[in-house]
Amino acid sequence: MDESQVKALIEGEIPEAVATVTTPRDPDDDKHYAVEVVSPAFEGKSLVDQHQLVHDALGEHLTTEIHAIELTTETPADAN
Repeated sequence: MDESQVKALIEGEIPEAVATVTTPRDPDDDKHYAVEVVSPAFEGKSLVDQHQLVHDALGEHLTTEIHAIELTTETPADAN
């Protein structure tokens, strides 16, 4: 799984999400990602609930093809 696939999963599952996915460690380490997601779907949700939405979007990939993510979530208002 590469960065574009992680991005597509998140953006396909979370309404109006814009995801930025990078590999913060060794660029050849494709199992550790830094993920920033901005979506109005996070409005009014706790940080735990926001992160759960992203985890749900990644589904089984989070335990098989993705070893770890460094996750940041924001609403569009927070991102400005």
